[in-house]
Parts: sequence; structure tokens; C-alpha cells
Amino acid sequence: MSVPPRRTKILATLGPATDAPGVLDALLRAGVNAVRLNFSHGDPSAQVARAQAVREAAQRLGIEVGILADLPGPKIRIEKFANDKVRLKAGDRFTLVANADAPPGDETQVGVSYLGLPGDVAPGDVLLLDDGVVQLQVDAVDGERIVTTVLNDSTLSNRKGLNKQGGGLSLGALTEHDKSLIAVAAQIGVDFIAVSFCRNAQDMHDARAVARAHGCDAALVSKIERAEAIENLAEIVEASDVVMVARGDLGVEIGDAELPGLQKKIIRESLAQNRVVITATQMLQSMVDSPIPTRAEVLDVANAVIDGTDAVMLSQETAAGSFPVKAVEAMARICAGAERHFAHDTDFEKAQRGLERADQAIAMATMFLTEHIGVRAIVAMTESGGTPRYLSRFRSNAPIYAFARHDGARRRMALMRDVFPMGYDSRGQTPREAARGSVRTLVEAGLLSPGERVVFTSGEHMETHGATNTLRLLQVGADGRAEGLGEL
Repeated sequence: MSVPPRRTKILATLGPATDAPGVLDALLRAGVNAVRLNFSHGDPSAQVARAQAVREAAQRLGIEVGILADLPGPKIRIEKFANDKVRLKAGDRFTLVANADAPPGDETQVGVSYLGLPGDVAPGDVLLLDDGVVQLQVDAVDGERIVTTVLNDSTLSNRKGLNKQGGGLSLGALTEHDKSLIAVAAQIGVDFIAVSFCRNAQDMHDARAVARAHGCDAALVSKIERAEAIENLAEIVEASDVVMVARGDLGVEIGDAELPGLQKKIIRESLAQNRVVITATQMLQSMVDSPIPTRAEVLDVANAVIDGTDAVMLSQETAAGSFPVKAVEAMARICAGAERHFAHDTDFEKAQRGLERADQAIAMATMFLTEHIGVRAIVAMTESGGTPRYLSRFRSNAPIYAFARHDGARRRMALMRDVFPMGYDSRGQTPREAARGSVRTLVEAGLLSPGERVVFTSGEHMETHGATNTLRLLQVGADGRAEGLGEL
């Protein structure tokens, strides 16, 4: 019998390094479950072409691969220098000019893309450029000019990002450019849309409204990367389908020392609210130039797995690195290793109380039964992926095989830990017929053997969203057919 594959999912960013012939297929074979299209870089038409290539490769390989469109958001950047870069020394005066017609920069000043910046800063604030490599302390704000003192020797080059230490920038998450890119994402038919620099639940509601207006039913991903997002974490998670721990800008704004604890907090809150959670940024950064990761990176990935993250993300490692396939192979190897040494401990005392939905109650009952009677697998018939998501919030030793007839539903399950989406058209079948058919599919795939027990969940009325209300305990017969042992 085949052993279920690694349970933690891998999200890999596409870019120039993955455009080379054969690389995309190799990435998917190495274990990529979903791909990220970074709309912050390149022309949108390039992302459309990559998405098409992913769909074709997934069909060729017979696997489910989700596509995530990552919006740029209101990333604040400095403008360009006359000579591309300057050398700054501690103690120098340096001015940021919030004017669209600011001249090319030099050693004394440079323009900024966010013209409202002077209204968001005050003397004493610290501004961090280039992910904190350059630190400036605000001395005065004079109209459109922000006069600062350089705090450290550094080199500053064109179009580097700017953050305010501690947060407090007032610009919203969804720009007009983002709205136009959501239209492109809808055209592609992406499965996830990531909202960058969200501050509150309203930012997520706004993005969802724009997506739905374009006929796009993609799951919405909130990227937690601003200090304000931490203050509003519970409401943002509630307004999201998926949450991303975006450790780059978040680490710059709140400081490195706070980042490990906040990562755990974000993962805990996401799981508590039954949301899928991704851990991202510099997880295997050294593999941009090296064929093997550092030990520190191995521990970083493993700790995210142990904390309960659904997925881990590769950024520059696959998009522009020298070893994209090796990076995926290393990520898969580390995740599987962490899973082997991590004892599953399903704590039902921490489970959500006062359940209002039948599918949530069925999910909890399924996991309780799975933990106490020795079940080889869980089989869930689903229309939208809701029940498998609830099931995956409990960490069990039993894999969850989610059977769905809709391609989009299967792809949206690609980032759920412990969930393995499979195609199955149950139209015209009774729940019992669907149970027999799905179990037979797993036996034929070598994922179940005669004598093993499974828990089967479905709706009394098939092909209905949110209708899961039935749980069956089945045993695989000698002929590979499901034999009923009980029903709840």
C-alpha cells in the first residue's frame, strides 16, 4: 500500500528561473502544491502566460495545483537616483521629497512614491529603507520635504522599499492598480488572491467585493505584514479565507525580536478560526545561491511545521534562484522530517464550542472517532472544500482524502494541511454509492487495503454546498468494496 505523501503543503513563486524549459514540470514533480504569481514584478501578461503553463503542466501530470495571485499593495518606495545608488554615512542629513516631480536623487535627497508620507510622520520617527538596511530618523517635516538624519553607514539604490518603525502609515491596502490586477487574476481564473499590507477587516471586504464583481470566486489571502494588522489580527483572520505570515515587512516594522512570537500567534489565531495559514519569506533564502540550505533554515521550516502551519512558501529561491528544483526538494524533505518527529496530539478541549453548522459538528465527531478507534483514512465528499478544511484543523494521523467534482474546489484545497484532493463526480449517486465508489478509487490507487477502516462524511443531499451531515464508519472488504460498520 502506498504511503500518503507529505502533509504540509508547498507554495512556490514563479519567475524567470522557472520559465526555462522543463523546470515547471520538475517543480511540480518535486512536490509543489500551489504556485504564486508575484504581480509586484514584471508585466501582467507574463503572469498570464505562467498561469496557462501551470494549468497545462498540472493536466499533463494528473495533479491538482492551485494558483495564487499576489497583489503588490501600497508598497512605499523611494524613487531613482541620478547615478543609480548613493553612499550614506551616519550623521548625514538626507531628505525625502514627497513630490511626483522630484528630481533624480543624490547624496542629499530622493523622491518617494507615497505623496502622503509627510502627514504620517513626525520628528523622532525612524524610517527603515531596503528592509531595514538603511535607517533614517526624522528631524523635521517641512511641507513635502521630510528632513532626516542617517543613523548608519549604508548604500542606498533605486526603488528600495520604505517602512515606518512601529507602523502607523495611513494608506489603504487596495490601490487602483491592485483593482486592475484583480481583473487580470479573474481572467486567469486564479484560486487565491493575496492582499498585501492589509490593515483591517475592511481591506479584505473591499478586495472580496472587487473580485466578486469580476466574477472571481478565489479564496482571499490576508498578508500580515504591518504593525496595524497585528492590532486587528482577529478581525482580519475572520474576514479572510487564508492567512499569510509575511515575515519580511512585518519583521522590519515590529523588529526581529518580536517576529518569532508573532509568527506563533498568527498561526494559533488562524487555526482557532478554522483558517488556512501560510508561513512565508526567506525560509530557504541561502538556496538562492546554494544547492543546500543552512541548518538554521532547516530548523526554521521545521518549527513552522510543528507550530501547525498549513503551507510554507518559497519566494526568490524558486523565482530567481540558481537551484529552484533543489529548493523544493529540500523544503519537501524538511517538512516530511518534521512531520515524522512530531507527535500528533488532538486536543478536543481546545476545540471550538457552540458550533452552529452541521459540517463543523460532523468534522469534530469524525476526528474524535478517528483518534479513538484506529482509522486508516478519512474520506470526505465535498462541493466547496468546507468540510475538509474543518477536518484539517484537527491534527490527526489519518490523511483526509477530499473528493470533489469541481476543479476549483480541489485546487482551493491544495494548501490545506493533511488534505489530499481527488476528482470524483457523485452526481446521480446516493451517499452509499458515493462511499463505495470513493473507497474503491482509493483501493485501486494503493492508498487503502482490505480490512482497513475509514470514516466517510457526506451530505444526505449530494451536490449541495455546506450540507455535510452524515458520518459513516466503513471497512474495506476483501473485494475492495466498502462495508458499512455504522452510521451517525
